[in-house]
Amino acid sequence: MCREKPLDNLVGSYSNTAIFRRIAFIGDSLSSGEFETVDANGNRSYHDLYEYSWGQYIARSNGLTAFNFSRGGMTAKWYLDSFADENDLWSKDKACQAYVIALGVNDICNAGMKIGSEQDITATEFDSERPFISYYAEIIRRYKQISPDAKFFFVTMPRDTIWGDQTKITGLRDALYALAQHFDNSYVIDLYQYAPVYDDAFRSQYFLHGHMNPMGYIFTARLIDSCIDDIIRTHPADFNNVAFIGTDIK
Repeated sequence: MCREKPLDNLVGSYSNTAIFRRIAFIGDSLSSGEFETVDANGNRSYHDLYEYSWGQYIARSNGLTAFNFSRGGMTAKWYLDSFADENDLWSKDKACQAYVIALGVNDICNAGMKIGSEQDITATEFDSERPFISYYAEIIRRYKQISPDAKFFFVTMPRDTIWGDQTKITGLRDALYALAQHFDNSYVIDLYQYAPVYDDAFRSQYFLHGHMNPMGYIFTARLIDSCIDDIIRTHPADFNNVAFIGTDIK
């Protein structure tokens, strides 16, 4: 009998994600509930409405506390170089039991940053520009210092026809699997493999201009929540001691 795929049956109400009482969501506009408007002259504006973010929908559904460590336009470089420091996001007071990281679109697809290789995860010197995977790895290391036993979930990009060639998307996916292999307590939320294709039909239902509409953020919440739930159900022994993360209990 074949095991069901993570998104064959989307979760509703409480899922196993509820075992975490504090989760940080690190990401860009789609992690921030960003809505895009266009005025009569075609001018666009962008608005982060965090209560509409998929992280907050997951929080409300599971009765947990979620932190939006995110902003529209966010890159791994910006996050590490200044954003986290400016917003005190390395503070132990904000330590969480789990971190869901959804970065890469702006770095790789929009800015054209080099993804890098597995060797760049631990590298400290670079021949040219520092690659994306190095910034991402340093973010993980910083949060492991703050919350050593926390669980990490790395979100891939889905298959998206707006980008045409999927090479950058699959390159990001490969990098995230390399990071999950390198760091303990780390898992990949593989939207590329399991989520629907983001094609014209999908966008007409779930997007408002270049970003999601309210239904899109709810749908994304169910995708992410279902993937985390599946990871926990597939690896139950890995999550036996979640309740002790961040406590003095040994």
